[in-house]
Amino acid sequence: MKFLNLSLLALNAASIVAASPFVVRSDEQEAPRQAKHLRWALEKRDGTFSDGQPSDGKGKGGPFSGGTNTELDLQNPANLGAESTDNGLVVNLKWAFSDSKTRLLNGGWTREQVVTDLPSSKDIAAAQQHLTKGSSRELHWHRVAEWGYVYAGQVSVSAVDEDGKNQVETLEVGDIWYFPKGSAHTVQGLADQNEYLLVFDDGNFDATGTTFMVTDWIAHTPKDILAKNFGVNASVFDNVPKTDPYIINGTIAAEETASPYGKLEGNSSYVYHLSQHEPQEVPGGGGSISIVDSRNFPISKTLAAAVVTLKPGALRELHWHPNAEEWLYFVSGHARATAFLGGANARTFDFSAGDTAVFPDNAGHYVENTSQNETLVWIELYKSDRVADISLTQWLALTPDHIVAETLKVDPSVVSQLKTEKQLIVA
Repeated sequence: MKFLNLSLLALNAASIVAASPFVVRSDEQEAPRQAKHLRWALEKRDGTFSDGQPSDGKGKGGPFSGGTNTELDLQNPANLGAESTDNGLVVNLKWAFSDSKTRLLNGGWTREQVVTDLPSSKDIAAAQQHLTKGSSRELHWHRVAEWGYVYAGQVSVSAVDEDGKNQVETLEVGDIWYFPKGSAHTVQGLADQNEYLLVFDDGNFDATGTTFMVTDWIAHTPKDILAKNFGVNASVFDNVPKTDPYIINGTIAAEETASPYGKLEGNSSYVYHLSQHEPQEVPGGGGSISIVDSRNFPISKTLAAAVVTLKPGALRELHWHPNAEEWLYFVSGHARATAFLGGANARTFDFSAGDTAVFPDNAGHYVENTSQNETLVWIELYKSDRVADISLTQWLALTPDHIVAETLKVDPSVVSQLKTEKQLIVA
């Protein structure tokens, strides 16, 4: 599997910038969203769901007569029954960050997706966070690991581990950080406007005892204890905020931070500069997959990631992941995916920028770019030390032809033509 060679596991940050949901391209202003991507995909099937009505045009279903959100119906034809192969009872596997409550703060904002929003996502919780220039996420730590991806602006991260080793580093668009469980850290915005994706290796991220803020701790510790601990007068702490600010307005200072006990660098670095790697195409064509896990980012032991780009009409081939559930964040474009849960249970979902999704552990699935002219980009994460997948095509191609032919009731010549090399993406 040469395509998984670590030298091939990177994506040019420029392609992410070009595909950013915050960059409006002229071709996206020509027609309504539904007409630009979903109508083409629906016409490939039977074209009867493009008006947002639950009718297959063949006698099943009928028009809405009561209240309905037409805009949502147009964006989610799969929920109307557009895929005739869907079956059984499959719970919701999709959540849009636009449905999350945004918390406005001095110097930025944050909004999250946790297990109470998307109960199917047990392994992973996530957030979008925005910082203005000079503002910083308050000094804190978590009982879970934190993974971050910069998709707008420029930020500085700083962290200290249990041995006193530290790291202060600047990240550009496309760069990644990973703070192990319990590591002390903060993030500061350097550009005028900065934004990033945060991912945590526990879906129940809002549970008490998950996040610990410095100001919150100091505000709830007796001042005489603080004075004794820090060797200062107790009055020093008179102005510490009584409630944690979460995000703090501040300034950017040009200063050197000492590292008397060594730096977090090399295999211990908390930062991976994905922006410095060139994109690599995959065997099947149609896009690229850049993997960042413990094999090329050694510190990232509990969260493995991939950045996937699909050209218009391309397909992330039928596959499953043997080691963990898959969580996704759609950066740009429009997609359709079907999750197969076994026992004749399958459900299709439509996705657009800002949506998150989860494919249950070992569930079969694919992802298709439903647009004829937009690039689809998403980020996928696993609560694991590595990204791993099993290709349906490769499995069948490497199984005795007669067994596959007898199982699927197809001619053995069809099986013999299947590609033995994992394609990953089909153009």
